Amino acid sequence: MTEKLRGIVSPNLTPFNDDLSVAEDLYVRHARWLLDQGCAAITPFGTTGEALSIGMDERKHLLEALVAGGVPADRIMVGTGLTNLPDTAELSRHAMKLGCIGVMVLPPFYFKGVSDDGIHAYFKALIAMVPETRIYLYHIPPVAVVGFSLDLIRRLQADFPNEVVGLKDSSGDWENTKGILHGVPALHTFPGSEVPLLEALRMGASGCITAMANINAAAIHDIFVNWQAGDADARQAKVKAFRIAVQPYSPIPAMKWLLADATGDARWKTVRPPLDALPDDKGRELKQTLQSEFGFELHWS
Repeated sequence: MTEKLRGIVSPNLTPFNDDLSVAEDLYVRHARWLLDQGCAAITPFGTTGEALSIGMDERKHLLEALVAGGVPADRIMVGTGLTNLPDTAELSRHAMKLGCIGVMVLPPFYFKGVSDDGIHAYFKALIAMVPETRIYLYHIPPVAVVGFSLDLIRRLQADFPNEVVGLKDSSGDWENTKGILHGVPALHTFPGSEVPLLEALRMGASGCITAMANINAAAIHDIFVNWQAGDADARQAKVKAFRIAVQPYSPIPAMKWLLADATGDARWKTVRPPLDALPDDKGRELKQTLQSEFGFELHWS
């Protein structure tokens, strides 16, 4: 695992108590459940985990709680990317000291229209501040606006081959993902969705990092295991259709609603502002759709 991460990675959801504090008990249990469902690793503090709504001290405490709660550190890829070097370095250093497999780092995303040289300088400085780090670049221009060009990805991987080891492509642009797989084959590339997983695996991808693993990990993992099987395309079509069914409901509150329903623990419905919780009528509607179209039953323990 420490040499090369492969498989389905879940950017795990962050449950909150009624007072908006993190529900640590649910957080740790959910992480262990995700690994039991076939996930190769989890990614705390990704977009799905409401990372930019979680403070520095909370992140460090929760990461320590995961490790203390039995989640192996070498199956944790920690989201550490913030808009400034000192905080990104602090979170990255903390994760690597705990033995995590690596850190998933956004480009500095507050200033827009920045150059590739500026982003390269940011990562050069980060690596100097945390020399033992293993970085997975997090490319999500629909949210961050700032992203990684293919030329910049090549340059970072060539200049820092031992530190810049992978990338999550959440551009939603399959042509971009193909360009990375072809253009930077030494990089461990993960599409940010299971939708192109089968084709990506056929092109040498390492797996995928997908929000939908929070509720559908076993089915997505099945594709990773059986991607060469004769019915792989049919399996892929099913998980794609499942994702498409969930997307109109706003995936973060929708998946939390389904977990609340499955566990009987209403805390799962809570999101931190500015997000809104999914109304119960919409949750019941989604549950009925998933049951009737996919035979969906969520067994969480």
